[in-house]
Amino acid sequence: MSRVPPGMRAVFFDAVGTLLFPDPSAPVVYAAIARQHGLNLCADEVRARFVTAYRREEAADVATAWATSEPRERARWHAIVTETLLGVTDPDSCFRHLFDHFARPTAWKLAPDAAEVVAALHARGLTLGLGSNYDERLWSLLAGFPELDPLKDRVLISAAVGVRKPGAGFFHAVARAAQCDPSEVLFVGDDADNDYTGASAARMPALLLDPDDRFTEVPHRIATLGDLVR
Repeated sequence: MSRVPPGMRAVFFDAVGTLLFPDPSAPVVYAAIARQHGLNLCADEVRARFVTAYRREEAADVATAWATSEPRERARWHAIVTETLLGVTDPDSCFRHLFDHFARPTAWKLAPDAAEVVAALHARGLTLGLGSNYDERLWSLLAGFPELDPLKDRVLISAAVGVRKPGAGFFHAVARAAQCDPSEVLFVGDDADNDYTGASAARMPALLLDPDDRFTEVPHRIATLGDLVR
């Protein structure tokens, strides 16, 4: 049975962690590039440092009501990388290396069932799009994945919108892009706070992609993207 609720006219997806995944994983890439800049860390150490740095920047965004821009996103990632890889010989060079790496389609892979799901929803006549907290680098990534072409006419990037998920303003922009009432747009993402709670608070139906069954308290979840259409 399809998990797209009746009455939906559009489906929007989160990008990173939902449709696209770093390959190799971000901690592995960070550790490899850190070694090139004189710092030896294992992937687990990178992950722990990254979570701390990421949460610090999230708290800073809460204080500004999730306001953002391209300069803010670059500064945000610079702060996260610098804190995560504290101890490298040249922090600015290391940051540029990582920032450029994750702008390349070859650094990413598509979720296994993404192409099937996008094609099936497109065939049903639903309006499709992307709603991402990534920055303008998302455009270069999408150029490498023609399977996502049905989404490309409606790509909402927080830095361009001016507000990051979970801010309500982001989801209002999604509804405008879909030319629908928020109640007619299904938002699908892997982040319980940014995607599911944010969309729900903006009166937009949401599904949480939860393959590891971590969020049992969330009533509307799917284990795989394929569950949307099976």
